[in-house]
Amino acid sequence: MPKPIRAFVRVVDAINRVVGRFAMYLLFVLAAILLYSTFSRVMIGTPVNWSLEMSQFVLSAYYLLGGAYTMQNDGHVRMDLFYSKLTPQKRAVTDAFTILFVLFYLGVLLMGGLSSTAYSIEYGQKNYTSWAPPLWPIKVIMTLGIFLMLLQAISSFFKDVAMARGKPIA
Repeated sequence: MPKPIRAFVRVVDAINRVVGRFAMYLLFVLAAILLYSTFSRVMIGTPVNWSLEMSQFVLSAYYLLGGAYTMQNDGHVRMDLFYSKLTPQKRAVTDAFTILFVLFYLGVLLMGGLSSTAYSIEYGQKNYTSWAPPLWPIKVIMTLGIFLMLLQAISSFFKDVAMARGKPIA
């Protein structure tokens, strides 16, 4: 593979490794929010109206920011009825072909995310609840997560093509 492609793969993998490891710690934030909510409701007798939405936002950030890292580590679930019996090069060919569908899907998803985020920022969109938080912060995070996943899918495509050619990118 040419040097720019190898550099792209290294940079994307490094960024997604850092973001993915950060996203892992969001589970602790989620647990703290839910514990505080339970403590407030049960012990103090005062339920907090923001905890459900905030926990949904944190969980959304967790799985969207962690998706690219999971892809990088080959941790997504796959149906491997025949796949596990293939040679590494044939797996790479299969992955390079199927990732094209993922790239298309993520491209469409990114366009929708950008549109929705722009709308949210432009009109000051808020959630229709008693807490009524602004939605643009989570939409920015969601769009960033989709973008990172798209970059990781491109990186995976390059790695699969290199593996199919018998010259893996380390």
